[in-house]
Amino acid sequence: MTTALPSTAAPTPTGDFHGRRIVGYAAVALAMTAPGQTLAVSAFVDPLIADLGISRSAISTAYLIGTLTGAAALPAIGRLIDRHGVRRCMLVIGAVFGAVLVALATVSEIVGLTAGFVGIRMAGQGALSLAATTVTAHWFRRRRGFALGIVSAVGAAGISLAPLLLERLIAHHGWRTAWLVEGLLVWAVVIPIALFGIRNRPADVGQQVDGGSQGRSDSYVRADLSHRQALRTPYFWVLAGSVATSGLLTTAVAFHQISLLTERGLSAAAAAANFLPQTVAGIAATLLIGAVIDRASPRVVLPAAMAGLAVALVWATQARPGWSALGFGAAIGAASSAIRTAESALTPRLFGLGHLGAIRGTITAVNVGSTAFGPVLFAVGHDITGTYTQALLVGAALPLAVGVTALLAPPQSSERRSGRRWSPDPIP
Repeated sequence: MTTALPSTAAPTPTGDFHGRRIVGYAAVALAMTAPGQTLAVSAFVDPLIADLGISRSAISTAYLIGTLTGAAALPAIGRLIDRHGVRRCMLVIGAVFGAVLVALATVSEIVGLTAGFVGIRMAGQGALSLAATTVTAHWFRRRRGFALGIVSAVGAAGISLAPLLLERLIAHHGWRTAWLVEGLLVWAVVIPIALFGIRNRPADVGQQVDGGSQGRSDSYVRADLSHRQALRTPYFWVLAGSVATSGLLTTAVAFHQISLLTERGLSAAAAAANFLPQTVAGIAATLLIGAVIDRASPRVVLPAAMAGLAVALVWATQARPGWSALGFGAAIGAASSAIRTAESALTPRLFGLGHLGAIRGTITAVNVGSTAFGPVLFAVGHDITGTYTQALLVGAALPLAVGVTALLAPPQSSERRSGRRWSPDPIP
């Protein structure tokens, strides 16, 4: 196993646990993935159609190609994170991400736009998200879920603000300026965080995981699964299926939300405003799951999150203006956030840290790739039936199937009490 080398520029060890600062740096880095997220990109679609004379279907196809191509690179990026460490990789990711955004400000045709989509989906939604959550996992074990919950909640809050800010920026200064500003902001924030804030592991600054004392023996020993070993375990595919199902369905709903909710009687403004309860509920669910995931079994957390997603999709078929629509927004926001937080905490718990980048890179690739198909499938369903009801009901069956699989598949822990040989015993 090849591990990241300690930084030669590590600061002098102090009694202050650097992991707390890592949580803050990772949360900001996660928020800076916003330019690569669908919510932010959606603000550019109509201006691009108007200025470049590109059809909506052409832009949607370019986005699909960009998402799938970007997702295909993530397992390799995960392996690079394992080999070189988050610090070096985040520096490169930030530089590339910012450069792609600056280049997007100059596009004039569909080929350049497609290439830009590849870059922002790979570097933004995929690689930078992977780096931010992976470094957090390396600094915590007992409170890993709690730490990742904070990172995810702050990151989600930042991402949710992006469309509001971008709409104003585009309205006053145009989409080219907006992409230029995003690129410069990524450079100004992510690169300094990588250089001066991120440290790959506690050993880089003479500290211990969770801020433990030097020389303190941990009552656990860890057996890290390789990427190949992880892929042969049933629960790897349960985790991958969970995030893929969530990515496919929640992206489909978000992409068509205005149309879907106006079909249920809401005004366009009210339908757009429904993103607010989704964000609030998602942040609350992230913090809640983060607080309990370290003690809870995957057999409880994942089926519950999958059931919540199924309920939200069925709820959407009956949503009406007022509290009903707010309830739908809260349900789907909470379910999707719970699933993402559970995956980021459970993957290192089940498979160890030695090859975490490669393992989570594959899971992230599956997740990002799934988001490319949801909007298209819902659009086809709507074209055939004239409503989103059938697509929502068929979609609700997917998380239920994954939830049942999560109940039946045997999860294993990579942690065993010291003095005992490690084996993939199931978590009760």
